[in-house]
Amino acid sequence: MSGAAPSRLGRFLFAGTLLYMAVDGFRNNEKRVEIARESGVPLPEVAVPFATGMLLVANLGILAWRYPRASAGALVVFFLSTTPVIHSFWEMEGAERNNNKINFCKNVALTGCAIALLHEADQDTGQ
Repeated sequence: MSGAAPSRLGRFLFAGTLLYMAVDGFRNNEKRVEIARESGVPLPEVAVPFATGMLLVANLGILAWRYPRASAGALVVFFLSTTPVIHSFWEMEGAERNNNKINFCKNVALTGCAIALLHEADQDTGQ
């Protein structure tokens, strides 16, 4: 059991990015609901703000290193459930394809970080 939280700077950089994503998500909720609707997400007017809220709360948990297993696990669920549905670049053409491919790859990297944080949280709790 390590007992120490992962790098404060690393968590701040990760959390800062996710905080921006969550705030942007709330500011552009209607646009995101429409994108989710077009992607076939059931009940997008409920699912989108719920997912954005989950991103925000889990992000704050990582930043403060409170409930780190639940926080990191929620982020993994967020990215695994939204990324392939919303950024399905393989179904797109042109600039839309390229933009979504970049966002898909960014989310894959963020998922990797969330998995690493989940592992660290498990080490903290002796799992």
